[in-house]
Amino acid sequence: MDFEIVTDSSCNLVEDMIDEFGLHILPLTFMVDGEDAVYQSYLKGERTDLAQFYTMMREGKVFKTSLPNLAEAEALFRGLLEQGRDVLYLGFSSGLSGTFEAVSLLLGQLAAEFSERKVYAVDTLAASGGEGLLVWHAVQHARAGEGIDEVRNWVEANKLHLAHWFTVDDLMFLFRGGRVSKTAAWAGTLLNIKPVLHVDDEGRLIPMEKVRGRKKSLNALVEHMASSAVAPIDEQMVFITHGDCLEEAEYVAAKVKERFGVKEVVINYVDPVIGAHSGPGTMALFFLADKR
Repeated sequence: MDFEIVTDSSCNLVEDMIDEFGLHILPLTFMVDGEDAVYQSYLKGERTDLAQFYTMMREGKVFKTSLPNLAEAEALFRGLLEQGRDVLYLGFSSGLSGTFEAVSLLLGQLAAEFSERKVYAVDTLAASGGEGLLVWHAVQHARAGEGIDEVRNWVEANKLHLAHWFTVDDLMFLFRGGRVSKTAAWAGTLLNIKPVLHVDDEGRLIPMEKVRGRKKSLNALVEHMASSAVAPIDEQMVFITHGDCLEEAEYVAAKVKERFGVKEVVINYVDPVIGAHSGPGTMALFFLADKR
């Protein structure tokens, strides 16, 4: 690529892809209740034990999340620009985090300072594997010879076709994050109700339907893919992210491959910053669709 792509740790891309694509990652941060330390949700070259993170959540630990360290972000961007590189930043949905607003303001200042360089920021209105899949597609376009303007334009034109369908296993985590009422969370837990949600065109989490039972909620994700994925479905790259429930992620992946003939499904954990709000048992499916 003749330019650099920067994205956030909320993209939930597997480490091998990050390395292969030469991506730059801004790590969002989180804190453990009762501790003063601030942890980064991504550390280059280090594989965090996310199973332990979700175990701590199951044990009742509460996590607070925050933006990337802006001084470190500035150092990264400034270093790339000083090397004479153009920069395309593909950011975490502004409907879920203040990250994009903060980073885009920083980039505006740097763009004025490095006026000879192209410095673009795109609000992906996406999260987790949805953000990651947009980055994956951006890389494919860049590898095909498209320049920074063409790649930016493709992402802008297609980001609202990146479908996010997901479910959670425990509504109480969504309640703590302000996504559902306490009454709905308790009632859903008692009745074994599992919500099916998506990320809308404003980049916000929106409940779409309720089903009874975990298996039905997993199958519902596949049904939404059946009703909206763009053809040819079998040629799509599909991402799945999960909150420490790998066996169920593999179940959804097998369903997708069997039903649609999809050849490649990439599975990864939901990172701590998103997982702190969605909880253990989160299951999310991402693909290109006629609409979100």
